[in-house]
Amino acid sequence: MFGVRPIGMLAGAGFVVVLLWSFVWGVIAYVPEIGKPTVLNTFNLPLHPQENVSWSFEGATGKYDNRQLQRGFQIYKEVCSACHSMKQVAFRDLAEIGFNTAEVKAIAKNWVVEVPTVNSETGEPATRKATPADKFPSPYANETAARAANNNALPPDQSLIAKARHEGPHYIYSLLTGYEEQPATLVAKFPDVKTPSGLHYNPYFANLNLAMAPPLADGQVTFADGSPNDLKHEAKDVTAFLTWAAEPNLPARHSVGWAAVIYLLVFSGLTYLAYRNIWADKKPKKK
Repeated sequence: MFGVRPIGMLAGAGFVVVLLWSFVWGVIAYVPEIGKPTVLNTFNLPLHPQENVSWSFEGATGKYDNRQLQRGFQIYKEVCSACHSMKQVAFRDLAEIGFNTAEVKAIAKNWVVEVPTVNSETGEPATRKATPADKFPSPYANETAARAANNNALPPDQSLIAKARHEGPHYIYSLLTGYEEQPATLVAKFPDVKTPSGLHYNPYFANLNLAMAPPLADGQVTFADGSPNDLKHEAKDVTAFLTWAAEPNLPARHSVGWAAVIYLLVFSGLTYLAYRNIWADKKPKKK
């Protein structure tokens, strides 16, 4: 009769053989695909736009430009809010970008979509005017309604979109300015990936085709201060606003970071001086 140890050794050897076979088979299946041209690695563009776009909030000393943020909010209000919610941003937060109390109250009161509530007398669903304490109301009652209005695509919430996407500001700007006709070379090389009806070609989007039509165009929004309102300026302004919505405390974090660096430098200097003072009269023993 076989002992327990030989059986265990055979079972272990069988496990190792199966593991090695799975690994080798995976390598055989995967290696030929490396470097093979696909529609995505051929036509997807880098996240950074071709031109050099800089942001006031970049870098260790970066900070937001409130005038730009207000323009970006105007674009969101007049264009983006028709489809995209911002569930994490309250109307009163707009005071942080330069709106005064009266302006915040007026913005909330005049918001197109009212806040869902319940009639206290009948118990039936109802709506009311927004107040500064309310979050931006969603343009749709629920996900089903949102998909029904957008070719079964769900418009993502914009509250944290700048942090949810890799290289958020550059991605958003590139996407908004990147719509174009599908290249003939793409269709010629990959006939099966022609942009379907109802979708729109954008080389900055992950799978090249998305349900959202180009949301911005030259002159679509008019600014009271006379700021440029071509496509690129509009895209940059609303991108800045979305970045602020995702990281409203960014300037404060920069300030805290600099304070921490200064503190560490001073502390390091004092530590070194204390070290020199304590060991100044200590001489190494001679061997």
